[in-house]
Amino acid sequence: MAKTIEAVLARQKEGARFVLSAPLLGLELEDFDTVAKIWAAEGGPGFKLAGVPHRQCVDGEFFIDRVTAVKLPL
Repeated sequence: MAKTIEAVLARQKEGARFVLSAPLLGLELEDFDTVAKIWAAEGGPGFKLAGVPHRQCVDGEFFIDRVTAVKLPL
């Protein structure tokens, strides 16, 4: 079942590391890749990315399919 960013963040404590993925959010791989690149550049709503995003190769093209994030203080 797809979750929203808000639902995932609500379960996390401040400073917690957690994973966001295309299937978790109910997004197609290409759509998740697009928003993950925005999060990497600008940060997400209430979190920042940590580490290197995981990529999956589809037909010779690499897409971000999973990222690790850290919840920011309110």
